[in-house]
Amino acid sequence: MSILITAATSAQAYQLKNKLDGKNIILGDHMDLPDFMVKTGQMILLPKPASASYTHEMLTLCLDKGIESVYLLRPDEAELLLKAETLFNEYDIKLHVIA
Repeated sequence: MSILITAATSAQAYQLKNKLDGKNIILGDHMDLPDFMVKTGQMILLPKPASASYTHEMLTLCLDKGIESVYLLRPDEAELLLKAETLFNEYDIKLHVIA
């Protein structure tokens, strides 16, 4: 299983990644990411929180990628996903707010 850290373009994401060293960690962001980072699989493009179906898009992404924990570094992401925390828990996906 994997861990997703959002806000991949921030220094905070890399600091957290280093603290969680040794785990299968995926960095993702809904902001612009360098194409070469996405193409090599080092980062993934996340759904935009402004999307009406953001919560379901994130849940689908987590299930497709085998993600068991999501570390939310942006307040807008945390606010939306925490409203659906019960849904994520049903699929054994833990949400961690770092924002």
